[in-house]
Amino acid sequence: MSSCSAGSGGDAVVCKVTWLSAVSRASSGVGDERVGGVRAPSATALSRAPAKDSDDDEEVVHVDRDHFMDEFFEQVEEIRGCIEKLSEDVEQVKKQHSAILAAPNPDEKTKQELEDLTADIKKTANKVRSKLKAIEQSIEQEEGLNRSSADLRIRKTQHSTLSRKFVEVMTEYNTTQSKYRDRCKDRIQRQLEITGRTTTNEELEDMLESGKLAIFTDDIKMDSQMTKQALNEIETRHTEIIKLENSIRELHDMFVDMAMLVESQGEMIDRIEYNVEHSVDYVERAVSDTKKAVKYQSQARKKKIMIIICCVVLGVVLASSIGGTLGF
Repeated sequence: MSSCSAGSGGDAVVCKVTWLSAVSRASSGVGDERVGGVRAPSATALSRAPAKDSDDDEEVVHVDRDHFMDEFFEQVEEIRGCIEKLSEDVEQVKKQHSAILAAPNPDEKTKQELEDLTADIKKTANKVRSKLKAIEQSIEQEEGLNRSSADLRIRKTQHSTLSRKFVEVMTEYNTTQSKYRDRCKDRIQRQLEITGRTTTNEELEDMLESGKLAIFTDDIKMDSQMTKQALNEIETRHTEIIKLENSIRELHDMFVDMAMLVESQGEMIDRIEYNVEHSVDYVERAVSDTKKAVKYQSQARKKKIMIIICCVVLGVVLASSIGGTLGF
């Protein structure tokens, strides 16, 4: 007969195989027999087996989950590395934005580098999202089976931390893209003013959303080199804004999905941070109390020694006085 039970904390599964029937057969001289579909050990094998408690004829085999958690932490490190790469790429995007805005007509190399960075960010972000989703589904499956263990809590905490960090980086990227769009729009508005065409912010926004730049530029007279340069820059900035909006649109659904996930986890994360902060405070107080206890113990020891010395001196004085009185 065999039975399996979960170990404490879910860290191991303890499989117990009881050979009661086999023992009875072996003691009667019967050789190897099959018990419940499993071959039981013979009497010879039993005699060679290590001695066991007479009250416990069960063999316990431990199958731990260390390997599973090792793989999980490897995955965590991979995701963390991807998020760090995203953060570095976002900083590079900021530099490319500044370089493009500094030149009326940016060179093709700079623009291509920005496009490559944008594509790389999209690829890495989708990879991180897929891995976080896989971890989330694994956690939900275990929760659906009403399993609760230290490993599960660790995985939930790691998943929440990584998800929040990922959203922070992507929020920074989204903010960077929005600022770049606003600066491009400001440049377009200034160049339109140079050509003699004044537009309100609402009119310019409508033009950008519709993509109909010609409405504002068709009737501009190309009567000077300055006007030509202004129109070239308007077209360049408009092209940049179109690319930018396509990039933002591609990442929008993923960003909203992850932001909602982190928001739903917010309460749990706040609770974890609260517990960590209070644990730190508790440890600091414990260290302080320990130092005070050591100090008080040292002072008490000194006082005890002083009292003993005083008692000895007093005893000597009394002994001398008594000796003098008795004439010793």
